[in-house]
Amino acid sequence: MPAQPTAFLDALTAAEREALAGRAAGREFERGATLFHQHDGSDRVVVVRSGRVKISTVTGDGREVVLAFRGPGELLGEQSAIDGEPRSATVTALEPVEALVLAASDFRAFLEAHPRVALDLLAMLSRRLRDADRKRVDFAGRDTVGRVAARLVELAAEHGEAGADGLEITLPLSQDELAGWTGSSREAVGKALHQMRSLGWIQTRRRRITVVDLEALRSRAVL
Repeated sequence: MPAQPTAFLDALTAAEREALAGRAAGREFERGATLFHQHDGSDRVVVVRSGRVKISTVTGDGREVVLAFRGPGELLGEQSAIDGEPRSATVTALEPVEALVLAASDFRAFLEAHPRVALDLLAMLSRRLRDADRKRVDFAGRDTVGRVAARLVELAAEHGEAGADGLEITLPLSQDELAGWTGSSREAVGKALHQMRSLGWIQTRRRRITVVDLEALRSRAVL
């Protein structure tokens, strides 16, 4: 069975991409800009053309929980556009982003005119839900070091580039964001990173992590 496309745009034919673009307007977002705010109304969807974003939510006690990162080809805001409910998360640009922006009504009309795309979108949403459920179960049995190791393995696979010392994770991620993504405190994540540096598994500098020993991280992630 052929691999399923991981990004929304990759699943579209040339004609479908042209039809989508015909309903959209191009827009640029600076690093740190907010594309959507949690609890906002469902007025538009965004398709990322370049750059990467962070999807996060804030708990009742004010703690940020990072849900996911999305990059080129990914669709944002589709759930609210479909069900009409307020935004469940905030989307923030981690680097300069170029995007296509469609009104929610135009996006729904596009799906009605292209039912194959609607089915592909349903399949993508299902895969995301299954992946989130799997990670929730996996993380329940891991300590902080194991959770951080698992996230670094994931980052290396999705955002790693070969460098002189190993796989350089190109996603500009702060320690606070890594903590929010692993469900741990900043202090606990700092200790986990220090331990991994001491063991020679990783190297770190501001918003940059280089994976030196990927197999060691993989082994620690499953303990």
